[in-house]
Amino acid sequence: MPPDSGLPHVRPARSRREFLQRAGGGFGALAFSYLLGLDGLGTPAGAAAAAPPTNPLAPRPPRFPARAKSVIWLFMEGGPSHVDLFDPKPELDRVAGQPLPASFGRPITSMGTGRNALMPSRRKWERHGESGLWVSDWYPQVAQHADDLCVIRSCWADGLNHVGSVCQMNTGDILAGRPALGAWTTYGLGSENSNLPAFVILTDASEVLGGPKNWSSGFLPAGYQGTAFRNDRTPIYHLAPPPGVGPEQQRGKLDLLANLNRQFNAAHPDDTELAARLNSYELAYRMQAAAPEAVDLAGETPATKKLYGLEEPQTEKFGANCLLARRLVERGVRFVQCYSGSGSGWDAHTDLEGNHSKYCRQTDQPIAGLLTDLKARGLLDTTLVIWGGEFGRTPFNEKGTGRDHNPWGFSVWMAGGGVRAGTVVGATDELGLRAVHEPVHVHDLHATILHLMGLDHERLTYLHNGRQERPTINSGNPVWSALA
Repeated sequence: MPPDSGLPHVRPARSRREFLQRAGGGFGALAFSYLLGLDGLGTPAGAAAAAPPTNPLAPRPPRFPARAKSVIWLFMEGGPSHVDLFDPKPELDRVAGQPLPASFGRPITSMGTGRNALMPSRRKWERHGESGLWVSDWYPQVAQHADDLCVIRSCWADGLNHVGSVCQMNTGDILAGRPALGAWTTYGLGSENSNLPAFVILTDASEVLGGPKNWSSGFLPAGYQGTAFRNDRTPIYHLAPPPGVGPEQQRGKLDLLANLNRQFNAAHPDDTELAARLNSYELAYRMQAAAPEAVDLAGETPATKKLYGLEEPQTEKFGANCLLARRLVERGVRFVQCYSGSGSGWDAHTDLEGNHSKYCRQTDQPIAGLLTDLKARGLLDTTLVIWGGEFGRTPFNEKGTGRDHNPWGFSVWMAGGGVRAGTVVGATDELGLRAVHEPVHVHDLHATILHLMGLDHERLTYLHNGRQERPTINSGNPVWSALA
């Protein structure tokens, strides 16, 4: 039609082929948008700014059916000797007093290069339960639960010293700055209790080496970090209001503070520290009633207190923490860590016999009591219990009566929560120095724990500095042979 006709211009009809050529690109964009959504990347740029701060601890469904709802990690800080507890080595006893064979190389340890003589185990070993699991006489009561344990004898890690190794066992890296596994779990699943933290730390002695970086949220929003508890009437410092401040006055102060903070947050939507602070104030207010009740062991029966060893001075402290861990998971706390020997108490460079006798005596009955109690309450099936340290000990002696650090091969066991009970996974060499069969790196261990919680370690990601970070960094696979 001539352009000067005065009639509206009508575009000629498009062919079906041209229509598909022009519109087909949109199908790819739709698919790409869907994939971004699966990875949590498809949120519109303005959505975070428009939305008010939400509760980071709100419960979220797992990616697939979970075998465990909660974790109790019994952390033996300092490095328990696997060749004296769960990994018997008859060959080590046979060649005791000789130097490490040249075929093993010369491992560089925290205190030297492995030139010292091989040191035998003085333990008596027996098979226990229907599974015939080997446990030494240092853990006679834990041995009664042999058929509940899955002992991974082939763990290995990257660090030589305590600070880096404790950090890696918690965060996956020997360097500080990454989120703890408990923080990742909370990020993925939230909490089932709005009145208590989702991630709780319990210690028995001094400060854990490396301190709060071991339960830090790292680059995740601050609301996912762990909370250190004390097992007395004031589980968290400064939780109770000052004398003379009643509930109405305190509620009014919190409401005013929250209103001011939200106004600031609206102008600074990317400030996760402030958003976490808003939620922490509210959580602290609710915890003033919930936390003292959760840590009050007075209502437990005398039989329960005896089961955990609360009547004995040697087992009272760790036993109370194990009992408290059970009470916390009952109340929906997602991840609890109980440290034994916090401050690297298990670090037996000298007097292995005295050191491990002390710490095994402190932990044997409480751990056995915890497993018994969880099973009796029907909680063991949904609670994953983990035992282990940041590394093991060498087969050669250190200073004549102790053992050096050994990150190349050591034991960790798990119970409950979907593990294959009464089994052994992997193996170290005939002297217990290195993992040689089914090696399980810390990242593999973390991937396994997350899998049992219903989370895929490769898809649990967080965008940080332009990179999709995940709990296991660049490696790790679930240990399928450890799963029921």
